[in-house]
Amino acid sequence: MTEKYDVLVVGSGPGGYVAAIRAAQHGLRTAVVERDRLGGICLNWGCIPTKALLHGADVAHTLANLRPLGFSASGVEFDMARLVEFSRSVSGRLSDGIGYLMKKNGIDVVRGSARLLDKGVVAVTAADESVSEYRADHVILATGARPRSVPGVVPDGDRVWTYFEALVPSELPKSLLVIGSGAIGVEFASLYNDLGTDVTLVEVAPQIMPVEDAAVAGHVRRQFEKRGIRIHTGASVSELTVGTNAVTVAVRSADGTIDESTVDRVLVAAGIQGNVEDLGLEELGVEVDRGFVTTDQWCRTTAFGVYAIGDVAGAPCLAHKASHEAVLCVDRLAGADHVRPLDRDYVPGCTYARPQVASLGLTEERARATGRRLQIGQFDLQASGKALAIGEADGFVKTIFDADSGELLGAHMVGPDVTEQIQGFGIARSVEATADDLAEVVFAHPTLSEAMHESVLAALGRPINM
Repeated sequence: MTEKYDVLVVGSGPGGYVAAIRAAQHGLRTAVVERDRLGGICLNWGCIPTKALLHGADVAHTLANLRPLGFSASGVEFDMARLVEFSRSVSGRLSDGIGYLMKKNGIDVVRGSARLLDKGVVAVTAADESVSEYRADHVILATGARPRSVPGVVPDGDRVWTYFEALVPSELPKSLLVIGSGAIGVEFASLYNDLGTDVTLVEVAPQIMPVEDAAVAGHVRRQFEKRGIRIHTGASVSELTVGTNAVTVAVRSADGTIDESTVDRVLVAAGIQGNVEDLGLEELGVEVDRGFVTTDQWCRTTAFGVYAIGDVAGAPCLAHKASHEAVLCVDRLAGADHVRPLDRDYVPGCTYARPQVASLGLTEERARATGRRLQIGQFDLQASGKALAIGEADGFVKTIFDADSGELLGAHMVGPDVTEQIQGFGIARSVEATADDLAEVVFAHPTLSEAMHESVLAALGRPINM
């Protein structure tokens, strides 16, 4: 007998499991199909384990900079395997927690790989190759994404890594070349550099962190180069030769010059592509564009009753965007009131490197391209008492407003703990606070977040501490 559900979710990452919980909260009979561990890439191989490793890198940085605070340490040992074990334990604990949430909310977990057979009909192939059919009024695709390939560079799991291997190295490489300088590439470059690896970063775009404001990207580049990270922009890997104990890499710059080096490992971090294969999308008329499922503002695909959320539905490929889409998608199909579509420009982006980067909205370049009259303010952390007190004063906060309406168009932050502060600008945008409104907010002193206030005052032409 075929099981019948109101909502069937394919994938249990930060989009899938949140969609399932929200559907259950609406009283809908719900199931999740998962072929691997609950939590998806984010929890098992992405957001969470990388932050655990980056915490270790922060400890390494602190130990290397104790003297200004009056401390000294000797005989400190580092065990890469123990750090990896710690990161895996964090992921395992959270994955088990999602299993608990499924039971708590009465959600069925179906193990296997899903394929759409017909309208509202899904076949699931289990590990033993047995096939079961399920019916659902609404099918939500939350299948996530995987590393994008680079021409001529084939990951082998040993010398040429994807982020999967970079998270569980058998040993700390002496040298690492990272291809791609988005959030993934920059985080791993920073992580391995702090742990003692000699790092080179290669980016085909003219600047590292191509989606970020140019001033932020430039600041990160300077900080990275000060740390000894070599950076090639406007460049690509033209040749790669894998040897028994090393990899020889030729990097071609825009002017045609070739820089050849030999490294222990190469990490491919050149973006991701949606998991759209073997789902039966073509047969049902689900449109796919450049490797991602096409959706409307309510996460509906071009096939009735089929939705897509998270990475498989395209940029920005961020866990919190997936979770937000999960809620709005389910609320909309359940007929909830006051559901608002997501403005993807204002999903905050965070990079947990050293220095951290956080942003939302338009870069200065994009804001100027709108033709609006702008008010732009920037506050340097060198003038922040709290930043100086903790020895982390390299960075700034930049805000961009419409000069006529006071609307917040963009916010860009680089420095300590900015990923914990960006939500302040997100809240301001959500409640339609203007520059004048934000200027009246009382910020506690001394805090890092005071820099947010000062950048707003600077945009209004009345800074206090600069």
